[in-house]
Amino acid sequence: MNTLLKATLAASLSLPLVAGAQSGDERSLPLWEIGIGAAGISTPAYPGADDHSSRGLVLPFILYRGEILRADQGGIGARLLRTERVEFDVGLAGSLPSDSDDVDARAGMPDLGTLFEFGPRLKVKLADLDRSSRLRAELPLRAVIEARGGLRRQGWTFEPRLVYERAGEGGAWTFQGQLSAVVGDRKIHRYFYDVAPQFATAARPAFSADSGLMLVRLGVFGTRRINPDLRVFGFLRFESYKGAANRDSPLHLKDTGVSGGVGLAWTWKRSSRRAAGGETVDPTTF
Repeated sequence: MNTLLKATLAASLSLPLVAGAQSGDERSLPLWEIGIGAAGISTPAYPGADDHSSRGLVLPFILYRGEILRADQGGIGARLLRTERVEFDVGLAGSLPSDSDDVDARAGMPDLGTLFEFGPRLKVKLADLDRSSRLRAELPLRAVIEARGGLRRQGWTFEPRLVYERAGEGGAWTFQGQLSAVVGDRKIHRYFYDVAPQFATAARPAFSADSGLMLVRLGVFGTRRINPDLRVFGFLRFESYKGAANRDSPLHLKDTGVSGGVGLAWTWKRSSRRAAGGETVDPTTF
């Protein structure tokens, strides 16, 4: 399992969606786009893991920028409220599974399955710093659902974050910086850090996890347009687990973790209508 939540989501959903990376004014973008994205990604196997998971991904993407229904770099969901300063949506995102036999600390333990997140998110614009940059706060609350031999809820997470965004003229490039903290209930912490008695060894004693802080994250993400249909993108994230609630778990082996990735996103088709309103657009302006 790649690093929880945003680090893992980058591997499975978010990165391919940067083909339509947005500037501050979404009205210059098409209502929908379809294409394909490819990326190379390396992340910790889970928060506090000593092992890394590296893989290449080639995935199709669909972007849809409707007034209510949305599928973009922020995930898949429904925007229920939008004002000049506040947005409220309900979203869905996902992450990749992991074989415990590939992670030394979890050898012989159950695999970590594909995880989906679903829940509400409040976005508040704090300031327009200038014509091309802004600062906002996001407050997502997510139910975590595992898909492995059926569907099972694996707890809740809350990740308040501060987001800085900047875009070049005409959307030629975008930059985003984030500072966030992930807090989870006992169930999601147990999913990652519990060691049941039947899986205990001399080097891995039994452990029962508690709720609380999972990590603090600082990340940067950027895109650059090569031509109207092709973008390159990359991300780098640093995570600290020093104040985490379950540092005493035998599965918690490191106090820091770094994730990174680079890739390409190619748009095959796009709508002639803009995201807001019904105007046609010149695709060479993207």
